[in-house]
Amino acid sequence: MLLLSGCSDSSDAQADTEVAATDLSVFAGCYTVSQDEPAQIKISQQEGAWVMQMKEPASAKRVWDEPEALEVIKNSDIPQFFSIDPDNVDAVIGRPDRVLVLAHVKPAYANIDPLLDSEYLSYIYRGANTIYRVECDDINTDILANPHANVIIDNVNESS
Repeated sequence: MLLLSGCSDSSDAQADTEVAATDLSVFAGCYTVSQDEPAQIKISQQEGAWVMQMKEPASAKRVWDEPEALEVIKNSDIPQFFSIDPDNVDAVIGRPDRVLVLAHVKPAYANIDPLLDSEYLSYIYRGANTIYRVECDDINTDILANPHANVIIDNVNESS
């Protein structure tokens, strides 16, 4: 009698299934860091792959830069980027170099967490914050302008 047995690491199989089952369509659209600002990042699906584009400065001859590839990130990797329980996140996508990572928080959780005012979280080069989904536009904006160029800050320690 010959007995053959095989084994597999079920956690890897589960992680692969988790990544394959993730609905990334929640990311399709444009984003900005403040609800009152124009779109700065565009996420879309092109030729079967998810990509991101950044808004170009007003001096460019185009509105959006060249698409950069994005990839699915496993929920088990969430603690590297965000201080949120991975069970409260339903999708994570990011650049391969992890300079930009986006997470979609489950709507029910976003509604009850007082620290969240958006269903979207962004991790951009060592910092995490909420971001806002906004209408996409094809209008150049001067994103390189210095908004503080004419600001005068008085010394608060000066006696009057």
